[in-house]
Amino acid sequence: MVDLLVVTMQDGRTFSGEVVNYDLLTDIAVVKVRSKIPLPTVKVGSSQMLRPGEWVVALGSPLHLQNSVTVGIISCVDRKSSEIGLHGAHTEYIQTDAAINQGNSGGPLLNLDGEVIGINTMKAITADGVSFAIPIDLAIKIVEQLKKHGRVVRPWLGMKMLELTEPIIGQLKERDPAFPDINKGVLVPQVIPGSPAERGGIRPGDVIVQFDGKPISSVNQIVEALGDKTGVGFEVVVKRAHNQQFTIIVVTEEATPSF
Repeated sequence: MVDLLVVTMQDGRTFSGEVVNYDLLTDIAVVKVRSKIPLPTVKVGSSQMLRPGEWVVALGSPLHLQNSVTVGIISCVDRKSSEIGLHGAHTEYIQTDAAINQGNSGGPLLNLDGEVIGINTMKAITADGVSFAIPIDLAIKIVEQLKKHGRVVRPWLGMKMLELTEPIIGQLKERDPAFPDINKGVLVPQVIPGSPAERGGIRPGDVIVQFDGKPISSVNQIVEALGDKTGVGFEVVVKRAHNQQFTIIVVTEEATPSF
């Protein structure tokens, strides 16, 4: 069944459209608009190099007030979904103090060059000046997957991951002198029983130093390497107590929303 809708332009023109595909976890949809003439588009930027403190502009129709504009700064570029109480997809959001209210959702978050760097999605109910947008780089990847697969394919490893910094490494070494001698990596504090990670041989306390043949210093590097690959074996190099090093093959599975 195709979901039909009406798309209204800023100048009042209306067009028929249909929802081609959508992703519930990120609240992103691909909509096909039927028009015999080219429609205006906005320039798309990148969210990869954003920094806290940068000015941004949010567009939308809060509380049915058409074509409203609010302005603010970026408060955080990688606010994790778990930090704001969302479960399911492991998604990162842009946090801004630009006002985003009901009706802003789906509107663009722009930089001062007029480029879209995010999609407005929600605000904190109990606080003012705490709003969130989906990074445009993530949105583009989701749209590409919706067009390619008809859904978003999320590889699942079944383990929690923590990025290690020099202060954290120093503290772990103080607590346990046997902690491996490293200066970067990703710690695995928990492995889910029966998961691909456990079956592959990853243990709680392991430090991932290489993933898919590349040195690792952040969780995002692992997520980028996984992409939409499921049923694929990835080579993982881990270090354990007393600098023991092991090479493990982990075969990914497709995640379900409950993960």
